[in-house]
Amino acid sequence: MKELHNQLHQESINHPETFWAKAADALSWQTPFAKVLDASNVPMYRWFSGGELNTCYNAVDRHVEAGRGDQVAIQYVSPVTDTEYGITYNELLAQVSRLAGYMASQGVTKGDRVIIYMPMIPETAYAMLACARLGAIHSVVFGGFAANELATRINDAKPKMILSASCGIEPSGVVAYKPLLDDAIAQASHQVEQCLVLNRSQLHADLVAGRDVDWQTAMADAPNIDCQPVAATDPLYVLYTSGTTGQPKGVVRDNGGHAVALAWSMKNIYDINAGDVFWAASDVGWVVGHSYIVYGPLLVGATTLLFEGKPVGTPDPGIFWRTIANYNVKSFFTAPTAIRAIKRDDPDGDFLNDVDLSGLQTLFLAGERCDPDTLHWAEQRLNKPVIDHWWQTETGWPVAANMMGTAPVPVKAGSPALAVPGYDVQVVDEVGEQVPADQTGNVVIKLPLPPGTLATLWQNEARYKESYLSMYPGFYLTGDAGYMDEEGYLYIMSRIDDIINVAGHRLSTGRFEEVLCQHEAVAEAAVIGVDDKLKGQVPLGLVVLKKGCTLSDEQLYKELIAIVRDQIGPVASFRLVSAIPKLPKTRSGKILRGTMRKIADNQNFKMPATIEDPYTLELVRNALTRMGYADAHV
Repeated sequence: MKELHNQLHQESINHPETFWAKAADALSWQTPFAKVLDASNVPMYRWFSGGELNTCYNAVDRHVEAGRGDQVAIQYVSPVTDTEYGITYNELLAQVSRLAGYMASQGVTKGDRVIIYMPMIPETAYAMLACARLGAIHSVVFGGFAANELATRINDAKPKMILSASCGIEPSGVVAYKPLLDDAIAQASHQVEQCLVLNRSQLHADLVAGRDVDWQTAMADAPNIDCQPVAATDPLYVLYTSGTTGQPKGVVRDNGGHAVALAWSMKNIYDINAGDVFWAASDVGWVVGHSYIVYGPLLVGATTLLFEGKPVGTPDPGIFWRTIANYNVKSFFTAPTAIRAIKRDDPDGDFLNDVDLSGLQTLFLAGERCDPDTLHWAEQRLNKPVIDHWWQTETGWPVAANMMGTAPVPVKAGSPALAVPGYDVQVVDEVGEQVPADQTGNVVIKLPLPPGTLATLWQNEARYKESYLSMYPGFYLTGDAGYMDEEGYLYIMSRIDDIINVAGHRLSTGRFEEVLCQHEAVAEAAVIGVDDKLKGQVPLGLVVLKKGCTLSDEQLYKELIAIVRDQIGPVASFRLVSAIPKLPKTRSGKILRGTMRKIADNQNFKMPATIEDPYTLELVRNALTRMGYADAHV
């Protein structure tokens, strides 16, 4: 099938207008587009200019009109509240059109921004789709984000309305959202006209008179409203991603290219068609939740599973497998960190016993680098294809993947496989020259980027060009380092910042982590480069052990040093490694290596807004202090 993959890829690069015009036929257009690819303002390319459509219509209304209104559109599963129910396309249309009708009655119109600060509940999807129905631009902020981070986004997006809920629910208990929302609005210089607040049964929120409106009360008398046609190039949403300056970057996604790319990807990459059940175990606050919980599955008329819980602890490491079996999930998408958490708590896969996964065809992994050990563990326990794939908030859909719906290729552990059609991926050196096969360099994508990728940064085109397009003119800088093998398989090893220079040797922290995870006692690992007077930098590793590990610290240390020396060589100068109870991560599962580096080198740092458990930074400091690095008193 590699020949077919290469054929499709070449067609997409050599004849992008023909390729994407054909893909656009899968959608309903109000006004046909005049131009597939608009290159009149390079490097600010636009897709499907002149065309008009509505993303909500394509995701909801047209399936009802096609006679499939009784099919479940959203299957809600909430182990933290012991709640499960399905929402049909008919019911979804009723909820979304009424919510959009209420918002319109309050003056929300095309182009207005609406911030959504909500947990993993169906109403969050209704909110996103209602904005799309009106042509309003939604900006989902992860529920429970700190007040100052929410305030920053309020000031940048300047929303007319905020949609929120009284609380989210974590394994640790109820998280009150309303005090955080009130604090953020008080901090923000932009004045928000109205907040629509959903009171959940687990916690009642007090409403501010004159500003806050109860969700259920508002819906009781709200009128239905039809979809408003918008230009294909109009923004659908702004999603903020962390910036190196501390000021978040608002990634802008358009309507037309986004819908075309996601619909194409559902069939070709994930092998999902109308009526199939798809589950992306992420959060609507992240790009995966936007693309593959809400929009992607609904655009093709599939059933999407919305899950409020965790891979472990709600209540046990078998919850994912039982949910897949109960709802006959065909393709399942999660982060490698979720699989590592399950592996840590259930190393032998005992919770898979007596669970019927015959309906599951593929497990997809993305969100961070997938080490081969995790991939092999999942393959062996599930006896299903496990497909690593790679993309970013900015791209909105996969850059490199194994196209399981059209042209599957052999899996190579450690690689997300081949560049997806539409993406001309290259690996270059510091001056922009392509490097030979198997040589590490900076991963870039030749312009134009395909449909569905970021159009710009919200009200900051200069920063968009500076951040992504200036280093290599004519190319998009991914910020990742990696290499391609002779067959064109891509290997993403680390962020460019995570390449360490050991006495002149450029080494990837991702490679160190891959080797450490080969040890049978190691559940996960993080490696950073720390300052060294002689060599400039040396690698330092922290590992989380599997439950039940009985190795002594001394024996573990010896074995880990030996395995790195054997696999990478003496050039690695790897002598610093220690076990730690838990690694610091974002809520989406990314390890906070940059913050760990600053702690090790006694630099000031700001508590990351997305951190899942702030206490883990103390664990890191304690471990690093024992190893002679971080000053315990800084």
